[in-house]
Amino acid sequence: MGHARSFALIILIVGAIGLIGCRQHTQDADEPAGFAVSDAADVLPEMTLVDQHDRQVPLASLRGKSLLFDFIYTSCPGPCLLLTARMKSVANRLGPILGSEARFVSVTVDPEHDHPSDLLAYAKEQGAECNGWLFLTGPPAEIDRLMAKFKLQRQREPDGSVDHVLEFFLVGRDGRLMTQYVASDVNPLKLAGDVEQAADGKRLVESAQEDNGENP
Repeated sequence: MGHARSFALIILIVGAIGLIGCRQHTQDADEPAGFAVSDAADVLPEMTLVDQHDRQVPLASLRGKSLLFDFIYTSCPGPCLLLTARMKSVANRLGPILGSEARFVSVTVDPEHDHPSDLLAYAKEQGAECNGWLFLTGPPAEIDRLMAKFKLQRQREPDGSVDHVLEFFLVGRDGRLMTQYVASDVNPLKLAGDVEQAADGKRLVESAQEDNGENP
């Protein structure tokens, strides 16, 4: 699939994305696109996955940088293209921070079919070959274990298609989940700002209070 076709698909699904159910979270009309996670669980278990260049990636090695996670699969007919396009928009706003102080982590929810070569081809097709952006796969049981840390579960629809995860997850430098975002609603500029603040080790709640002239 070329860039033109990818862009056309993204345009088509932008209008339809609100109609696609997301089993993990239902957004209320007045709920913000990003909301703080109360339990701040450690989401980087002791495991090693494989990136798009067939390199071993111990998840523990990702500590020390802010991390923006999403969950995609390469044969997705549309929604995953929107997720990747939004991540790319955030990457463009971050500039050199991505790779040096922050990383993006896109994990396949279809590891049975998404091998490193498939992830590399997907990254190239979507123009997502950015420094600091990992596309990860691994044994299905390990993918399931990682997703459970985010309170997610891999499922397939009755027609065999993979259920989508239409959210982004911001993880702090200590490996703990900070904020969860509704991908279809979040502003890339705000998300880039949150990633930068997390890279500085700053709690987003404190930042919001400071913006409102309150004491942290």
